[in-house]
Amino acid sequence: MKTEVIYIENLKCHGCANTIRTELKKTESVKDVSINHDDSSVTIGYESDENKREIFLKKLSKLGYPEKGSGNFGATVKSYVSCAIGRVKS
Repeated sequence: MKTEVIYIENLKCHGCANTIRTELKKTESVKDVSINHDDSSVTIGYESDENKREIFLKKLSKLGYPEKGSGNFGATVKSYVSCAIGRVKS
């Protein structure tokens, strides 16, 4: 199994984590997703012959959680929506 660790922006609460976990697990070959609030990291375990980091980065950014240092300020607004959805579904 391969593992990707991605440090993200806008991680605020368990609602955010729930949304991230739910959406990343919809990605083909993803077996495990864990979120660390202390360092704002997402660890993704997956089984594939190809590297899926770019797929994960795009999905996270679309949800409002871009990789740290990306400077995507519009993502903050998206993250509040994703956070609210995650809180409702948890």
